[in-house]
Amino acid sequence: MLQNPSAERNKGPILEVLKTYIDDDFRGKAMDFSAGAGVQLVHFASHFTNVAWQPTELDPQCLDSIKAYIQHKKLHNVLEPFQVDAREPVEGWAMGQLEASSFDFIISINLIHISPWSAAQGLFKGAGLLLKQNGYLFTYGPYAVNGSLTPDSNVMFDQSLKSRNSEWGIRDVEDLKKLAAQNGLSLEKMIDRPANNKVLVFKRSKS
Repeated sequence: MLQNPSAERNKGPILEVLKTYIDDDFRGKAMDFSAGAGVQLVHFASHFTNVAWQPTELDPQCLDSIKAYIQHKKLHNVLEPFQVDAREPVEGWAMGQLEASSFDFIISINLIHISPWSAAQGLFKGAGLLLKQNGYLFTYGPYAVNGSLTPDSNVMFDQSLKSRNSEWGIRDVEDLKKLAAQNGLSLEKMIDRPANNKVLVFKRSKS
């Protein structure tokens, strides 16, 4: 089970947002897209036991960590994780294991800024295909708003990301809204979270 201090810090604030959309009686299916080590996944699955959780991840080591967390927590509402590369065509994800319009929620934490723009495109295309009508995509991380990136710590973080990989960087909410619209989603809410992060809530309202 890989340790992730950042995931330990943000799992609580993200859960508080999810609780406003998922009540104790809700039964459905959710995807944790690029679930990392699995820290947040098992936290959410432990709270929402009536939800079937489908984790995905690209890194083989993280996939092993997710499996170890599931086993350690003895969770029976988490499906077998599988490998997905958001940069690849969505039609090829999981070799056809995923059905269109089969998920109520998709959650993506700290992916969009630590990956190429093509990964964001894949995520939103996948959400447009996999979410049910009126389903939700939650994305978490730091964002610029209308071309403004604040505070200075986020500016420095953005510079650090780009120095490590020129294709990485903090994205602007306006660009994500356009990407969402191309895939039948719209931004419903932007929720401030600690450490200058936000949860963006996108709703699939078009076929």
